[in-house]
Amino acid sequence: MSPPGLPQTWILRPIRPADDAEVAATIRDVMTEFRCTGQGFAIHDAEVAAMSAHYGSATARYYVVEHSGTVQGGGGFAPLAGSTVEAATCELRKMYFRPAARGLGLGHALLELLLAEMRAAGFRRCYLETTSWMTAAQHLYRAHGFTALCRAEGATGHHGCDLHFARPL
Repeated sequence: MSPPGLPQTWILRPIRPADDAEVAATIRDVMTEFRCTGQGFAIHDAEVAAMSAHYGSATARYYVVEHSGTVQGGGGFAPLAGSTVEAATCELRKMYFRPAARGLGLGHALLELLLAEMRAAGFRRCYLETTSWMTAAQHLYRAHGFTALCRAEGATGHHGCDLHFARPL
């Protein structure tokens, strides 16, 4: 589907196995651009190499942003590791965009889609982690009702992230 107001060449769609290499390269390139390469960052998560295999269930989904047949970004969600089923908390995961996809409203469109999918999957709360130097991401999250937390939650292993946000769904 193409977000309203954007050319039909921008498409938001579920990830496919054929996307794995492009998604992994996008995650690695963007995280490197933002100096998120050390231990404690998602760039080292094993799932990065095969995202489609980890996000195809009723409680874990990943969407890509495609332009002219090329993946330019993506984002997804899964249950927050280390939390309880009763908490019904998911984590917004690996939402990154290449420079060509930034500033076009795609982040807003993808986040709205993901929030709706989270609710449909039965989650009641969304948690995320980011860094203090990813200011555009912080602006996006705040614009969608996320508020800053005092500390990390769950067991993500992403101790390199220094900011944590959550919102009810």
